[in-house]
Amino acid sequence: MAEAKPPPRGEREPDRRTHGLIAIAVPCQRVTRPVFGKHGFAGGALVVDWPAIVGSAVASHTLPVRIRFPPKERVDGTLTVKVDSGAFALEVQHLEPLILERINGYFGWKAVARLKLAQGPLPEPRKPRPAAPPPSAPPGPVLLEKLAGVEDPDLREALARLGRRLGRPAVTKS
Repeated sequence: MAEAKPPPRGEREPDRRTHGLIAIAVPCQRVTRPVFGKHGFAGGALVVDWPAIVGSAVASHTLPVRIRFPPKERVDGTLTVKVDSGAFALEVQHLEPLILERINGYFGWKAVARLKLAQGPLPEPRKPRPAAPPPSAPPGPVLLEKLAGVEDPDLREALARLGRRLGRPAVTKS
């Protein structure tokens, strides 16, 4: 079998960059696939869609960690799920048939046959970004004077909003 050789001097490797706009999912998969693949998650979709699959109540106390399949197969795997408390682990045991049904319905085949529970702390959920503060008072006379030459009313309004924003003191996080 021939080994892959580096290109001769003076020649460049093919350019892997893309030109123009592309969906973020395209380059993102190149980065996430090796990481998720080590844990049995082909594209990471199960981790990302976990709240939609099992419901927000269960997802707030659980996190899928790894899928292990029998050798040379992609069915009847064991999904390891981290649970934040022993009390909720008991609840997950009772909900196991329903959770397995939802997971396999998501995949479209019997991908997972059983759950293995591991108790431990879950990562902190991300806090949503604060909403933008409401617009302030009408623009000042200096700003109105500068915007008088703008003919387009939509552009004038957008610039007035920007001017009000820039004129407002910075909000600091506590």
